[in-house]
Amino acid sequence: MKVEQLFDLSGRTAIVTGGNGGIGLGMAKGLAGAGADIVIAARNAEKTAQAVQEIEALGVRAIGLSVDVTDEAQIRQMVADTVDALGRVDILVNNAGTVVRKTPEQTTTEEWDLVLDVNLRSAFLAAREVYPRMQQQGGGKIINIGSMFSLFGGGGSGAPYSSSKGGVVQLAKSLAVAWAKDNIQANAILPGWFMTTLTSDIPVNQPERYEMISRRIPTGRWGEVEELQGAVIFLSSRASDYITGAVLTVDGGYSVM
Repeated sequence: MKVEQLFDLSGRTAIVTGGNGGIGLGMAKGLAGAGADIVIAARNAEKTAQAVQEIEALGVRAIGLSVDVTDEAQIRQMVADTVDALGRVDILVNNAGTVVRKTPEQTTTEEWDLVLDVNLRSAFLAAREVYPRMQQQGGGKIINIGSMFSLFGGGGSGAPYSSSKGGVVQLAKSLAVAWAKDNIQANAILPGWFMTTLTSDIPVNQPERYEMISRRIPTGRWGEVEELQGAVIFLSSRASDYITGAVLTVDGGYSVM
């Protein structure tokens, strides 16, 4: 097989939860650039519509679905609508996430439940829902998006966030073992510090924090969302058919310093 065929996603369909902005949209565009049709599943309809336009401009089919990933019925409908519109589902990128920036003693039970529901429970629900479709098709790819806080404690970023992001890694490993017999590969990507709309104000409003983080990154800079595209294409393609249960850091070396 030619190298370019290993990474060709033509004829495949990918669902990206939380894919209407930031790293989610960046990864969705990467998958589209490799030929995949894209489903953007997110809550903000206006942002989703804009994301769909940008993806369609890359020459693939794209649809936007309004989905609350904490709602099991909406997850079920998301997968059904994907198959109805695009015929199949080959790739699931569990990217939807939220954070409550409080110390553990300040965190309410409701806040804990919200973060775990959005970040971890939704990944399980979506994976469980795509499973029979992928099994019937003869295989598939599930990619859970973690964080540096999958590896490190996140006192200031919230105990529920770091707990949930550790959980999505273990979920990927568990799915990898359970569904290997069905030719479904499940892996996790751990992004480091990336410049997005959510972090772009840090250099100005928190310069000391920005400098501290930057000093720890061996490459000496924060990542751009496009630099996640290679990882998600790889783990979605035939090039990674013998890779499952893996955890891939995309962090400029931050985690090894």
